[in-house]
Amino acid sequence: MKMNRIVPMLPVSNMPASVAYYEKLGFSVEQRNDEWRWALLRCGDCQLMVDESINIAPHAPRAGVLYLYPEDLAAYHHQVRANGVSVADLDVAFYGMTEFRIEDPDGNRLWIGQPAAAEV
Repeated sequence: MKMNRIVPMLPVSNMPASVAYYEKLGFSVEQRNDEWRWALLRCGDCQLMVDESINIAPHAPRAGVLYLYPEDLAAYHHQVRANGVSVADLDVAFYGMTEFRIEDPDGNRLWIGQPAAAEV
């Protein structure tokens, strides 16, 4: 058996605020249900769900990381900054990825990068 796709679902404390934040990162709303406090977001071929109902421990630290691979890291980095998100400068990690790291309003960690060899 093969897996066709995976869509991460992040626990959030405020779905509308999370949707607004991810829109700054270039995501758009594909589906949204305010009664459920849930939304499915899309950016290119990538999907992400944000859901208040699974936020059973709102003050617990988040342990997961979403690693995002934009087509053009430098352009995406610039776009995110222009949208008002505070981000560090691009950095090359010891494992050969040029990246930047941010946290969403709920502490979910997002690492965004591309192989250093792919830099132009």
